[in-house]
Amino acid sequence: MSAENTIVSGIAGRYATALFDLASSEKQIDVVAADLATIKTCMDESADLARLVLSPLVSRDDQARAMAAVLEKLGVSDLVRRFVGTVAQNRRLFALSDMIDGFSKMLAAERGEVTAKVISAKKLTVKQVEALTKELKASIGSDVALEAEVDESIIGGLVVKIGSKMVDSSIKTKLQNLKFAMKGVG
Repeated sequence: MSAENTIVSGIAGRYATALFDLASSEKQIDVVAADLATIKTCMDESADLARLVLSPLVSRDDQARAMAAVLEKLGVSDLVRRFVGTVAQNRRLFALSDMIDGFSKMLAAERGEVTAKVISAKKLTVKQVEALTKELKASIGSDVALEAEVDESIIGGLVVKIGSKMVDSSIKTKLQNLKFAMKGVG
């Protein structure tokens, strides 16, 4: 399956498609995917890096130099360094997170995986992720890639989204449903 068959659009889609095609032709898809996951994690965990990527006040050259230093420290592949350098020079770093997501979608489609977004109140352990992946795979009948997200406001339980389907077993939702049911009683 080529990258063109997967729906990713806009600026992020064009860049993600170009990177996917380049990684495919150089047979570096797995390396690039791992590097992009590392970058995404760093962007999610570092407010300073997120500010650097999103700020229109930082000059093109300063963004490029700073990102090159970060990528050097992370030890990412040359292909990813050149890609992010090009993105920075073209003043498109603000869309880097969406580019990474687009690449991940194309990779999942290439591998025949379904992506499940899982929201939990606390970070899931490796054992919990493995068990959930196993259960979802058995339920769906195909490989599942999990995108885990933490949202403490759900109090407990899980919210699992796969495509247009959603299973919400969060305590927050159960309490809201109870609240609505109690309003009808009085």
